[in-house]
Amino acid sequence: METLEILCGIIAVILIIYYYLTSTFNFWKSRGIAGPKPIPLFGNVKDAMLARNAINIFVADVYNSYKDEPLIGIFIKRNPVLIVKDPDIIKDILIKDFPKFADRGISTHKNDSLSQHLVALEPKRWRPLRTKLSPVFTAGKLKDMFPLMLECSEHLEAYVGQLVNRNEPIECRELTAKYTTDVIGSCAFGIDMNSISDVDSEFRKMGREIFIPRWYKLIRFAIREGEPWLYNILSYVLPETETNKFFMRILMENIDYREKNNIVRHDFVDTLRELKKNQDKIDIELTDSVIASQAFVFFLAGFETSSATMSHALYELAQNHTIQDKLREEINHEYAKNGDSLSYDNIKGMPYLDKVFKETLRKYPPGQVLRRKSTSDYTLNGTEINLPKGQVIFIPVFAIHRDPNIYPDPDVFDPERFNEEVMQTRNPILYLPFGDGPRNCIGARFAICQTKIGLIKMLRNYKIDVCEKTQIPYEIDPKAFLLAPKNGIYLKMTKINVA
Repeated sequence: METLEILCGIIAVILIIYYYLTSTFNFWKSRGIAGPKPIPLFGNVKDAMLARNAINIFVADVYNSYKDEPLIGIFIKRNPVLIVKDPDIIKDILIKDFPKFADRGISTHKNDSLSQHLVALEPKRWRPLRTKLSPVFTAGKLKDMFPLMLECSEHLEAYVGQLVNRNEPIECRELTAKYTTDVIGSCAFGIDMNSISDVDSEFRKMGREIFIPRWYKLIRFAIREGEPWLYNILSYVLPETETNKFFMRILMENIDYREKNNIVRHDFVDTLRELKKNQDKIDIELTDSVIASQAFVFFLAGFETSSATMSHALYELAQNHTIQDKLREEINHEYAKNGDSLSYDNIKGMPYLDKVFKETLRKYPPGQVLRRKSTSDYTLNGTEINLPKGQVIFIPVFAIHRDPNIYPDPDVFDPERFNEEVMQTRNPILYLPFGDGPRNCIGARFAICQTKIGLIKMLRNYKIDVCEKTQIPYEIDPKAFLLAPKNGIYLKMTKINVA
């Protein structure tokens, strides 16, 4: 009898767990929204959770499998997520009805010292911080930073020369990351990070470590985003990561040094200093953790996304010499106009460079999915579909950018997609490398400027070619946090004698 009771108990527990795991699976069907059939525990993202497939590829596959559907319902584990394809609804979410989708739905934790940054903060803390930090990224500030960026690009040019002399393939992901790390250090923090000249640069080591997809990081990330209540409990006992401790220490030491020595640079760190000194002027609690988080995410986003864009542009130009030659001709023409030097206005006067830059971000958007969460109940315009408060929404940037109905022959690298006539035929909301609306990328201007300067310096002085180690076709690394190739980007560079 006891055996039967135990067996019945086990069956009852299994049924309860099964019910819990599947109880939400009717969510999209009840609203008339199509989508793939989920399975218990994983929902629709089994391969992504097991790092067999990149999340952007999964979303793109779903996007393409439901070609005629403006909305697609999926499940991440048991949580319903809405993929939005319709451009009018995308515009409503990002711009028109932004206050109802001002939350990105990314978890923050007081015991995770660098998680409370502008990208992740909930609307209440995000709004005042965004307002205070925005002046750092104005056109006027960029002009002031331009000489510092130019100096870093000259170090890059010299370093490439050393690599070229070795007559070996050059790994461009690491090369461009060294450059953008130095730019961020110089322009934002007033620190010579020495990433290009110093192979043991601590900043570069830490930046590299953040994006290495180690198994324990993937587990930690999965718990933090999937079960935030559990992560809150575990965060009291989980050790602080080395990268967190490093960036907390560096920023606080930097602020303290400037305070003691009365140093003013009018850069990002000084903006954070002012916020810290005048907490009464901002209606949120500014702990050292919140302050350091803003510096951390600026460093993180500033070096990785721009270096990825630079290396992807070089990858495409190496395979498209007609485009490369045309761009180099434009660069040389601008140099000739300006007495063989480069100015901020020169860069703005390079329309073909702008097209190449935009096409690179079209084909390789660093942020492959824009995430939003509803802050109240919401009925989608033009439909009777009601979304509850807290509903997570995915806007599939990678899939949209590779949609042949929007961008014909999407695998072809074609900068002319961004000439004025062609752009007028497309809905502008269907190009989203920096997001859109009030919660777009705050550092977009900075990223554009440092990326273009780096490309100009390299293309003016070096011819870019594929080599035996170049991975063609491009293969996405399913474990990478941002869009990245599986085995790096190896290219051959040859010195050009500039007249």
